[in-house]
Amino acid sequence: MSKMKWQRLAPKLLAPALWLGLASATAAQDYDLVILNGRVMDPETQFDAQRNVGIKDGRIEVITEEAITGADTIDAEGLVVAPGFIDTHWHGLDALGFKLALRDGVTTAMDLELGALNVDKWYQAREGNQMFNYGTTASHHAVRLLVHDAKEMAEQTVVDLSGPLDVLNMAPLIDEAVKDGVPGHSVTRSSREEVNRITARLDEELRQGALGVGSTVGYMRTGVTTYELFLVQKAAANYGRLSAFHARFYPSAVTPVEHPTGFDEVFSNAFALQAPLLYQHNVDYGWYEIEQKLAAARAAGLNMWSEMYPYMALATFASAEFLQPELYEEGGNKYGSSPDEGGIYDPQLDRFYTKEEFVDVAKNQPSRLVVGFFAYRKPWIIEWIKTPGMTVASDGNYSFKGPQSLDTPFEEYEGHPRIAGTRGTVLRMARENDIPLMDVLANMTYYPAKHLGDAGVASMQVRGRLQEGMVADVTLFDPAKVTDNATFKAKEQGLPTTGIPYVVVNGKVALRDSEIQGVYAGQPIRYPVEEKGRFTPVSEKEWFKQFPPEFQ
Repeated sequence: MSKMKWQRLAPKLLAPALWLGLASATAAQDYDLVILNGRVMDPETQFDAQRNVGIKDGRIEVITEEAITGADTIDAEGLVVAPGFIDTHWHGLDALGFKLALRDGVTTAMDLELGALNVDKWYQAREGNQMFNYGTTASHHAVRLLVHDAKEMAEQTVVDLSGPLDVLNMAPLIDEAVKDGVPGHSVTRSSREEVNRITARLDEELRQGALGVGSTVGYMRTGVTTYELFLVQKAAANYGRLSAFHARFYPSAVTPVEHPTGFDEVFSNAFALQAPLLYQHNVDYGWYEIEQKLAAARAAGLNMWSEMYPYMALATFASAEFLQPELYEEGGNKYGSSPDEGGIYDPQLDRFYTKEEFVDVAKNQPSRLVVGFFAYRKPWIIEWIKTPGMTVASDGNYSFKGPQSLDTPFEEYEGHPRIAGTRGTVLRMARENDIPLMDVLANMTYYPAKHLGDAGVASMQVRGRLQEGMVADVTLFDPAKVTDNATFKAKEQGLPTTGIPYVVVNGKVALRDSEIQGVYAGQPIRYPVEEKGRFTPVSEKEWFKQFPPEFQ
């Protein structure tokens, strides 16, 4: 298929009555916003044709060939009019993150991996001041900090532990936790009493409306037992909600701790519990095996899916277990001096670490954010983009300098370029490799919305589609020109995507002519708060059946 054909796929006129509506009434009605002359694409119905879109009260009221007018007008000639892009793995919760998300076409960004605590307060703190829709899971990682580093948490005064706890204030907690030389949350095995405290707290966060449980078990691989992880997934399953996971063995191609082994653990738990599962950043050894298993599970009627981002590097805390020499080098990686060699890069210093330098940083600056390169991933990236159902999520983080303001220039961002360029990269690479645009849009919009909607998140059942009656989260882009600009070079790490001139969030124009409009139209993505929790503790008898006497 040529590039021109990729840009101008033949319309698929499915269910024309759905799209034409009542022509005479349509022509006479004014709307809050009309989008005219655009190429409307809806991944759910496969609709693809030039139409006018009328939006009123935050909803798509009409998609029609008839002339329509409104209080505000966008001329979308030459642009694709698509459902707003959905990111289920977003840590860029600061104001600079707003700008980068909108420039990359994102209308909904949720942290389903690290998650948060004090969930009700977390949502309250964001009401009316978010430029995109927002949501969170309950944080397994944060709960383990409070339980296994309790002394350090009680002594710290940097963070209010009764307020919202999320990625924006978790770094100081991690620094406090390791002052005694032992990262308890990472390496300490939970007793029965501690497991009950962990799952009771997760249950309370779920009662408050969390979207599920998020677990960064790859950062706690030696401390979290298989039974604890099963009980964590069971806590979410009690509410019919998802569990979302960072890989336990990541990145590893070494038997018996191969990357897919960690997947099999949470996959079998989800299967046994008949619960939704989101396996996050499936971008390492064994990824195709994992995708085959997830596809088979979906074919059997289970709600399970994965994420990818189109880069060969990760970004994380220097103290992450899998970056330390005994695990990093065991997996065939080395502390190199270029992306093609692999290695650990510091965007703030704009250079690669030697092994000795990195060990020192990991010990003395445990929460310092670094970028790790894995050169062997490079040829896989295009395969990820081609894989149906492998959703696109950035794992985008705030600047390594710390949370930034709306006034921060894009050039001042320091960190992984995926926060700025994930969707731009996917769209550019798909165009260059003649991958059907409809398939790519499905992975960025419809599939994440469908999976969350199927898990009972009502607000996602009306997103991820470009259809009459749906919420007006809309992204407009030029299929011939959209591209990423962010690189790993200093001053280029936060350069925004170009070719996405308009983004509409809940019917409000949040990005116009590629300029942020300062519109805070984001809505919460969450479950209703419930009156009672569903926690049931593990009894002494159950624990005895699981572990020998010395672990009681």
